[in-house]
Amino acid sequence: MIEITSPIAGKVWKTHVSVGDKIELDDEVLILEAMKMETPVFADDAGTVVEVKVKEGDEVAEGDVLVVME
Repeated sequence: MIEITSPIAGKVWKTHVSVGDKIELDDEVLILEAMKMETPVFADDAGTVVEVKVKEGDEVAEGDVLVVME
């Protein structure tokens, strides 16, 4: 399993993936918002999304798992 984690604490502003999506290395997975700045989160590896652990509007901490791929 490949886990994509949050690089910062913030709010999930926009998700770009759902379960079953094929993701390539460096694809934008979602956007976090913190202190009025948008921070894109990119895939560290290629794979298929098996779980999206957050939804738009959720608060996340640095290191929280956002998306699980295989």
